[in-house]
Amino acid sequence: MLKTLVWSSAFVRAVKRLIGQNPQFKSSLGHTLDKLAENPFNPTLKTHKLNGELAGRWSCSVDRSNRILFKFTKDNDSGREEIFLLTMGSHDEVY
Repeated sequence: MLKTLVWSSAFVRAVKRLIGQNPQFKSSLGHTLDKLAENPFNPTLKTHKLNGELAGRWSCSVDRSNRILFKFTKDNDSGREEIFLLTMGSHDEVY
């Protein structure tokens, strides 16, 4: 079942910044978000759980240099699981 992606304000800012720097990035981001909504554990996403200060969060790859940080949440009304997109950027920016 397709999961709902919820965009945080920090994620929206990161998307605008990255697409502003590289307009072609929009296409690869769109494909990644589609895969994430369809199956967060698709092997091509390299999804993994984070530890330490980022415990409880997950990361997946958009391309060789960019990652999306997210967490699984539940919609209060429907009780369905959602994916809350926290931020995005290079490895050094998000970890």
